[in-house]
Amino acid sequence: MKLNEKQMLDFAKRLGKKLQAGDIIVLTGELGAGKTTFTKGLGLGLDIHQMIKSPTYTIVREYEGRLPLYHMDVYRIGDDPDSIDLDDYLFGNGVTVIEWGNLLAQDLPSEYLEIVFDYLDDEREVTLVAHGHRYDTYLD
Repeated sequence: MKLNEKQMLDFAKRLGKKLQAGDIIVLTGELGAGKTTFTKGLGLGLDIHQMIKSPTYTIVREYEGRLPLYHMDVYRIGDDPDSIDLDDYLFGNGVTVIEWGNLLAQDLPSEYLEIVFDYLDDEREVTLVAHGHRYDTYLD
């Protein structure tokens, strides 16, 4: 689907309202494609009202809302996923959002929702891909 920034925030907020503890969202797309903006919308849907910022230099930022949000950017850890304890976040009691999660490949669990962003002028092409049956319900 093609979305401008406001539509993307609204869509992410609606998705955030549906998320459950243990959900894992992997955001894939180039720099500036909208991954952090999308996470801001998810945060609104999780009743998080503090400023959500990119975790590029901190690797993980945690936010409290209806459910905890673990916002990760794994670009800087590259091919060394053991440099952080992913299990604490992936199997915790919150929602985990991983920017550049495609770089983790085999270290990701078998089930997660992938959201792919392509930048098209002032809009983003957003595609949802369910990995595992648990995430099929989010495709509606």
